Amino acid sequence: MAYTPEHSQKHSCTLRRIAWALEIPMTSAIEKVFDHVGTTVDYVKVCKKCRDKTKCEECIFNQE
Repeated sequence: MAYTPEHSQKHSCTLRRIAWALEIPMTSAIEKVFDHVGTTVDYVKVCKKCRDKTKCEECIFNQE
């Protein structure tokens, strides 16, 4: 990972509660959240604005 972003108190609490509900660590919960986002966000928009075309094969938004 390039960097670890800081989360607001609100978002940290939200993630903690998701992790508790799923009975998994917060690190696993954030991955599940990202996986879910990958199924709901318009991948065409994401790919069009992407600035790093070297990771397409492993990208959640890659529909090929």
